[in-house]
Formats: sequence, C-alpha cells, structure tokens
Amino acid sequence: MDSDVTDSTGTPAEPGEAGDDAGGGAGETAPGTESGTDGEATGANPGPDGEATGTDAPAAAEADAADTASGDDTEGETPKRKRHWLRWAALGTSVVVLAAAGVGWWFYRKLDANITTDTTAAAELETYEKERPTPVAVDAQNILLLGSDTRSGAGNSKYGRDDGGSQRSDTTILLHIAADRQSATAMSIPRDLMVNIPSCRKPDGTRTKAQFAQFNWAFEFGGAGCTIRTVEGFTGVRIDHHMVVDFHGFKAMVDAVHGVEVCLKEPIDDADAHLKLRAGKQKLNGEQALGFVRARKSIGNGSDTERMERQQQFLGALVKKVQSNGVLLNPIRLYPVLDAATKSLTTDPGLDSLKDLYDLTRSIRNVPTEKVQFLTVPRQPYSADPNRDELVEPEASELFKRLREDTPVRVVLEKNKKKGTSGDEKPDDSGSASPTPAPTFSGTNAAVGMCE
Repeated sequence: MDSDVTDSTGTPAEPGEAGDDAGGGAGETAPGTESGTDGEATGANPGPDGEATGTDAPAAAEADAADTASGDDTEGETPKRKRHWLRWAALGTSVVVLAAAGVGWWFYRKLDANITTDTTAAAELETYEKERPTPVAVDAQNILLLGSDTRSGAGNSKYGRDDGGSQRSDTTILLHIAADRQSATAMSIPRDLMVNIPSCRKPDGTRTKAQFAQFNWAFEFGGAGCTIRTVEGFTGVRIDHHMVVDFHGFKAMVDAVHGVEVCLKEPIDDADAHLKLRAGKQKLNGEQALGFVRARKSIGNGSDTERMERQQQFLGALVKKVQSNGVLLNPIRLYPVLDAATKSLTTDPGLDSLKDLYDLTRSIRNVPTEKVQFLTVPRQPYSADPNRDELVEPEASELFKRLREDTPVRVVLEKNKKKGTSGDEKPDDSGSASPTPAPTFSGTNAAVGMCE
C-alpha cells in the first residue's frame, strides 16, 4: 500500500523506525502496522476480536527483559532506589510525628484529668448572683487563692488531726491581674480578720446563720463559695475565679522547681511545723518550705502578721525562681510543675482545664517581677479582742476601690516607706506638684529576693 506508516494518528514515522521496532531490516514496513479500519498503527496483527496475535510484541518484550537482566538499564536503577528510600523516610517521619502527637495528647489528658472542679461553690454563687458585685474593669482578672489546711489529702495527716473532716483557709490571697497584663497585685487577707460572714450552705446541706466572726471560719462553714461571698461583701471586688491548693500540692510545686532559696537571721526549731533549719542562706525543699510558711510560734513575735509577710516573701521568691529559670517556656521543666500543681488543685468551672490554666499563665508570664506585688489588707488589732484584726479605714477602702477599678496600686518596701521613698523614686518632698498623691501600701515584690 502507498499510505505512510505512522507512530500515532496523523504522525509520519521516521524511515526504518517501524521496521526496527519489529525486528526487520532497515526500510522495511513491519507487518500489521496498518490499521484495517481507521489507519492507526497497532504494532501487532489483530485477531478476530481485535487483539494482537502476532509474535512481534512478545519478542520485543523478551528483548527488553534481556537488556534489563544484562545490566543495560543501570541508569534507571538509582532513581528507583532513591524513590524506595524516600518512601521509607516518609513512613518513618510519619510514625515519629504520630508518636509524638500521641505522647503529647497523653500528657495533656493526664494533666487535664488531675484538676478537680468545685461545682458546689459554683452552685452557691449562682444562687446568690443578684447579691454579688458588678464587674467594673471587665478585662482585669480577680482570682481568690486559698491554701487549705485540711488534713484529709494524701500525705497531709501528719500535720495534725482532723477528726471532723473540717478545713480552714490557712492562707487566703486575692490576686488582681491588671487588664493590660503589665502588673499583678496579691493582697493577703488575715485569717483572724473580723468580718461579716453571710449565711452559707454547709457540706451536710444545712445552712449557717449570718454572723460577725473571724474570716477563716467562712471556709470552714461553706468552703470556697462562702469565702468568696465573704470577700466580695467587705471588698466590693467581683471574684472571677478561685483556686484551692492543699499542703501536698504546695510541697510538690516547690520540689518541681528544685527548691527555693531563703536567708534566715536565726536558726529555726519548730516541732509543730516539723521544721529545723540553721541560720544563713540555704535552699528549702518542698517539705521544709511548707514548714517555713506555716511556722508561727517559733519565728519572730509569733504573730500571724509576720507569718503572712513571710508567706509573701516566699511566694515572691518562688515566682522569681520560675521566671528566671525559664520554666514557663521549657516544656520539659514545665511539665513537673504543672503535674504537681494540677494534682492538688481545685478550681471553679472556668479554670478547670489545662487550656484555661495555660491561657491564664501565658497572659501574665511576661509581667516584670518588680510588678508582681504582695501586700496585706490594711488592718490593726481588733478593739474588742487584740488577738483578732479589724480593717483600717480609709486605707482599706481606698485599696479595694483601686482593685475594683483596676487602678495601679503602689506597693513599697517597709524599709523604703520609713525613709519616704518607694525604692525606685526619690524621697517625697513638700514641693510635690500633685495635691493628692496616690496612697502607698507596705509590701514587697517578686524582684526582691529573700536574701537581699
């Protein structure tokens, strides 16, 4: 036939190409390369059903196989090996990523499950919502921190008997976090402060009567819910969240940061606090730290006032230790701290997840240590009983107003206040341009170590 042989429809074949493919001599046309119907090259003689029946295709395939076996295709072997290696590398990477994600999820679930939710307090506060203060600075956060002296927790029984299963707020701190997250003020509330305690629901379902009594009775009467209502009653500050930590949790947190350094002017030997320390500079572990912040009779004048000041100084040193060592930014070092904290932590439903706690700590982790301030509510011996405390006015009301409105609180070291200076300013003088200077309150901050 005169028609040209083509490789594909409409494309002329090069001279001799078709013949070479079929194994014939140069210039010959391979049998069966012309289509009987549409002129397409098929490369084999079609049978009755249109399938290739000739021996040309098998012969070509055998030739290709022989070439490969003889090593003629070595250039294609390296890419195959490379693709094989890449597939295994991708598989290995996927396994590692999935394993890491699985471990991370396990840690998250474990820490999240450690936290106990205080639904009783939430129900009490919801019942008396109409009586609670209205939030003023909505972006600020007011968190009530309660250190429970209950002996019912794991490892707490050695600190004393608790026949009735009661608990008291051994330490109570109102933590105010400024809306701009550039400062935080921790105000201690004396356990012996005389205040009005509202009628509260007891654990057995009965209710107490409203009464004027010492502050830490509120926690014994009705737990965190009763304490929050009491604090809101005499401060007018809306409490957004609360946390309760027991003895064991405090010790574990100190151990998780490998101890906190303190300096003692005199040695301590307090059997009630299970504490015996030498004078001078030393690092306290969790057990020693708990005895140090609880000790009362054997240190100083034995007053609760000195104990609160010691607690503030220690907490400041703890905050400084955490920030200076980069614990918050190092997952390996942060996990033990979180594990210790969450195991003995009871919170309201708004802070009962690891994500909630992480969001809170992330928002304040960049607060300068000198802006993390500690002070005690202005108080003096109660007129009817010098063993109890009462608020000092108008100083107390001014402090509460500043916390409500998120107005900066100036806290100065006691030694600087006596000198008439805040420590970072010049001493006050009569030539001040401000007719009503901002009040100052005695206290400390996290930048001041216990050994300075």
